[in-house]
Amino acid sequence: MTKDDYNSYCAGLLATTHVVQWGGSDVWKVGGKVFAVAGWGTEEEFAVTFKVTPLSFDILKDQPGLRPAPYLASRGMKWIQHHALPGLDDAALRDYIKASHRLVADGLSKKKQAELGLLES
Repeated sequence: MTKDDYNSYCAGLLATTHVVQWGGSDVWKVGGKVFAVAGWGTEEEFAVTFKVTPLSFDILKDQPGLRPAPYLASRGMKWIQHHALPGLDDAALRDYIKASHRLVADGLSKKKQAELGLLES
């Protein structure tokens, strides 16, 4: 996955906003809350950070190319950073980004979820 692929994918998720911050990182939010961050690497192997469930964190944290996200995981948050090969293939990375979007969206108030069109009918 390239940085352009990452940005296009995140843009296609519901109710997202994009900002460039933290030293030029592409930060994607839902309802004002971060669900994915990309940067801190080369264009070929940029790092992508995303929120995961506790079970996913335990499974992914020791996989080659993945690690507990610097700063976030050290504060007890369940975030993983895909930072090197082999890491995740593109399909799996998209699945985890989508799951991160859902985890963060589910943490919003029901009122906010309704305003953003995130509640399933």
